[in-house]
Amino acid sequence: MTDISLAPPAPARLAGLTWRNVFALAGFLAALFVIPVVIDDDFIYHIFVTLFIFAALSTAWNIVGGFAGQLSLGHAIFYGIGAYVGIILMNMGISPWLGMFAGAAVAVVVAVAISYPCFRLRGPFFALATIAFLEVFRVLALHFRELTGGATGLMIPLKFGWEWMVFRERLPPLIIAFGMLLVCLAVAWWIRSHRIGFQLVATRERESAAKAAGVDTVKVRLIAVSVSAALTAMVGTFHAMYLTFIEPAAMFSLPFSIQIAMFALIGGIGTVFGPLLGAVLLVPISEVARGWLGAHALGLHGFVYGAVLILVVLFMPNGLMGLLSRLNKSSETSRQRQAQTITAAQAPSERPSLGDAIVKVESLEKHFGGLHVTNNVGFTLREGEILGLIGPNGAGKTTVFNMISGFLAPDSGSVSVRGADGTWHKPTTPADFAAIGVGRTFQIVQPFAAMTVEENIMVGAFHRFSDVHEAREVARETAHRMGLGPWLDAEARGLTIGGLKRLEMARVMAMKPRVLLLDEVMAGINQTDVRRAIDLTLSIRDSGVSIIAIEHVMQAVMSLSDRVIVLSSGQIIAQGKPQEVVRDPTVIEAYLGKEFVHAQA
Repeated sequence: MTDISLAPPAPARLAGLTWRNVFALAGFLAALFVIPVVIDDDFIYHIFVTLFIFAALSTAWNIVGGFAGQLSLGHAIFYGIGAYVGIILMNMGISPWLGMFAGAAVAVVVAVAISYPCFRLRGPFFALATIAFLEVFRVLALHFRELTGGATGLMIPLKFGWEWMVFRERLPPLIIAFGMLLVCLAVAWWIRSHRIGFQLVATRERESAAKAAGVDTVKVRLIAVSVSAALTAMVGTFHAMYLTFIEPAAMFSLPFSIQIAMFALIGGIGTVFGPLLGAVLLVPISEVARGWLGAHALGLHGFVYGAVLILVVLFMPNGLMGLLSRLNKSSETSRQRQAQTITAAQAPSERPSLGDAIVKVESLEKHFGGLHVTNNVGFTLREGEILGLIGPNGAGKTTVFNMISGFLAPDSGSVSVRGADGTWHKPTTPADFAAIGVGRTFQIVQPFAAMTVEENIMVGAFHRFSDVHEAREVARETAHRMGLGPWLDAEARGLTIGGLKRLEMARVMAMKPRVLLLDEVMAGINQTDVRRAIDLTLSIRDSGVSIIAIEHVMQAVMSLSDRVIVLSSGQIIAQGKPQEVVRDPTVIEAYLGKEFVHAQA
């Protein structure tokens, strides 16, 4: 029998927010709108219109820069496109309300064209590429004078009224800016609380693990950058109407791109409301300083942003939202849920009999330069079987795993997987393997560290269930089965190595795989966790999942494996029953050593 910890239901939530937080947020937003109306001062109106615009732009940027982890420092491209398309169409007699959608459409096309090739870049190279494209668009705006006005810029026609977004009064621009902020927040909240949001964060945290969970990482990032570009362009159209004049240096500005990213960094990158908090903190300070000091304050906003950023990095590395989250958690310690122990149903005493072949690996060859990593590797996995894959370090075991899960393409040979309908398939990419029912873990455990245990497992569940509530139920059920119930709300980075390995297995099992590839899940854990992992693996097998396991812990290999394959220098040197293989003189010499044989005698 197995002890499993269960917990009472979580407090009532609205897509991740407690109702108390929802009401607090609504009150905060209402106060932001009411303050300038009550004060009724032109300068205060200007500060809050600017605050709403920058908060909206930063929220839009955060969808791609925070959720997806793509550090775009050329986001002013889309802002400038929205501004220019809106004014050019306005000069043709078309209302900016329509022009903003046209600008958004152009921005989406440009975003996809730029981002698709740039997604191949990693680290700072993506950011540098976006800066380069920003400069290209600034030069293009200077070059096409007839359309953009060149360095002279463009003035908007002074057509007043709601139809043209140009007003003598201050209240209408405040209403529009506030409305755009609400739209951006609503879109960001919807994305983060639905499947695509979990997949974006997973892609940001561990792209290879996200691919193994069946996430089309390129597709979700393209969706994120498209939505972000569209929102940025729409806000850019309105801001152009508010400014009444635009020119290339201001519209396609690197400092402006950095500025909108800065609000998200200070408020809490990757959170829904962090960009808003960053703008609320910084915009009033910089605008009031400019208003009081006038020409003496040139460049002061840059000093303010830099000083605040340094303080945040030193004392609040997760931004203002991180601080609020810690305060919120400390205020709720008295209401934390207590784990309850119940007894789960015992695993079946009799295992199902082995079925037909489900995976066929034929003559796999892989070279890395002049190194022959695998040489004519072939084997078959049957339904309900556990196949152990052992061998010395550098034998090519993980390379074989990468080829039979789509992370590496073989130079020759093939991998075939039988589908649930009985037909054979030859998948090629990680998404193809996941779709046909092959799940895998990694030699170096790859959790989504910034996500909770529950959210980690939900990423796997989303492979089969698109609804958030269904995925959450599957994640909770899987977590309790894996002994992770008490840690559902804990961040993955806080688990022990044994817990992280169980978490990775739980994430894969939430995908409902038919074939499970385990890459050294028992390495580096204590004997208690090894015994628990063995029992867990046997229960997974008894549920009808076929398993291939790379393992160095011979206790586990002997306890689990129906058959064992031994790799050495990229070749299969022995295969058969575990008891037979460990007595093979070739295996003893290449891997086990005589000490192991004496210990088994």
